[in-house]
Amino acid sequence: MKRTQRRLAYRLMVVLVLLCLFAGVACPRAVAAADEASLEWHKTDGTVALRRGAETRWQFNFGPNLPKPFFDPVALPGTGSLTSNSPPDHPWHHALWFSWKTINGLNYWEENRKTGKSEGQTVWQNVNVETRPDHSARISLDFQYHPPGKEPVLTERRVIEVSAPDESGAYHMDWTATFTATSEKVVLDRTPLGNQPGGKPWGGYAGLSIRFAEAMTDWRAVDSDGQIDEEQEPTERTRIKARAVDFSGRLDGAEVGIAILDYPDNPNAPSPWYIIMSKGGPMRYLNASVIHDGPHTIPARGSFTLRYRVWIHPGRFDAEQLRQAYTRFVEESKTPGHGGE
Repeated sequence: MKRTQRRLAYRLMVVLVLLCLFAGVACPRAVAAADEASLEWHKTDGTVALRRGAETRWQFNFGPNLPKPFFDPVALPGTGSLTSNSPPDHPWHHALWFSWKTINGLNYWEENRKTGKSEGQTVWQNVNVETRPDHSARISLDFQYHPPGKEPVLTERRVIEVSAPDESGAYHMDWTATFTATSEKVVLDRTPLGNQPGGKPWGGYAGLSIRFAEAMTDWRAVDSDGQIDEEQEPTERTRIKARAVDFSGRLDGAEVGIAILDYPDNPNAPSPWYIIMSKGGPMRYLNASVIHDGPHTIPARGSFTLRYRVWIHPGRFDAEQLRQAYTRFVEESKTPGHGGE
């Protein structure tokens, strides 16, 4: 039955395109409607994906044997994935994912190349995936962070609302994560910056991150406050504070991008950003590094919440588009129940 429906949707799309071409007019709404009709959900015990035929628009991976849950692929109509999972240079980079660097001095970020495990253990449970007929979804899960063989020192409740694709194929993911210390205070930290005691030139990363596909070319970053010159040559590392950042490039002949929008109530807002656009290597990386400048301490049984919107879109955003997207995100987040429980 599903195969028959897909065939009918595909034939409808072809007919609509031919009619538009014959009439000499553009009909993106009609084509988008046919494309939407051919989307369908695919689920396994450890994944949920939105697909159109052989194309995967996005997939969330949460199997128990993974180092951390992550989104990959993350794609748009007619493109491969904009993200890269476990590249050889940094196998602990998991496409679109969240990870703290250190919790109470223990490393939860890097994974041993032989065992695939970090010093600190990240465990998740109570995974609930709600897929809807309009092709939006809600994903919720509970995390525990703990030293090996010991009780958790930090818990997290994460809710991700994934929107239905719009007429262009764009969609967004609203992340809401609440972290709670257990019976002792928790210190969230990162490798110090180069100008800090014990610092390194590459220090400062932690939190929500994207590792972009190596196949993406002609890349650039733009921030909401116009601090990054759109015409400048890419730099190895860019560090700024802004309400939002967009990273775009060319993939499979199309211009595509992913923007991350900060939330004004997040700690250290507007967010510090860590951006890597390596000229001589494969590294394209974007990080909303909430603790970039220094550690964050949570008192025993204390908590705080992080919120972000991740926007996957065709084309390239400029500073004004980012500001508009940010304003829309903040306004929509004020709706009761948006992104939370």
